Amino acid sequence: MGASAGSKPEPDFPHLGIELKTLPINREGKPLETTFVCVTPLKDLVGATWQNSHIKNKLARVLWVPIIAERSIPIPERIIGTPFIWSPSPEEEHLMAMDWQELTDMIVLGEVENITGKHGQVLQIRPKAANSHAKTQAVDKNGQPFMTLPRGFYLKTAFTHKLIKKHLRIYP
Repeated sequence: MGASAGSKPEPDFPHLGIELKTLPINREGKPLETTFVCVTPLKDLVGATWQNSHIKNKLARVLWVPIIAERSIPIPERIIGTPFIWSPSPEEEHLMAMDWQELTDMIVLGEVENITGKHGQVLQIRPKAANSHAKTQAVDKNGQPFMTLPRGFYLKTAFTHKLIKKHLRIYP
């Protein structure tokens, strides 16, 4: 489709300012998993703000492509739903910014190992690695570097479910 950003901290289609996200859903429109957005920086966060964050840049404008992808459906028979373009409302952006700040503060304070999926209302940080041997540098409570699993920012399923219901007019 011409997406060129790859893993760069910019939207998949930089010339359009659009990030592409597939969203596996069940037949009722409920997301089957959280949605990976981008890698979470675990060091060099001095001066970082929501406004200049990679995740804000990625989520400024998203082309969502819902796919009915229950495991019982063979891959060739999965159904691509109606794609839609979304930009966060002021309220949605506020929630993301608050979560980003809470999670970033925990990283800066050396609490990365204490972050769980329960932190954040709409965003969460989870390990993001092909295997448990992949490591990246972070900083502990004493400001000392240590090696840990890479982390990623994800949108929680409750949040993406609201987006699906709003844009595709699916009601419970």
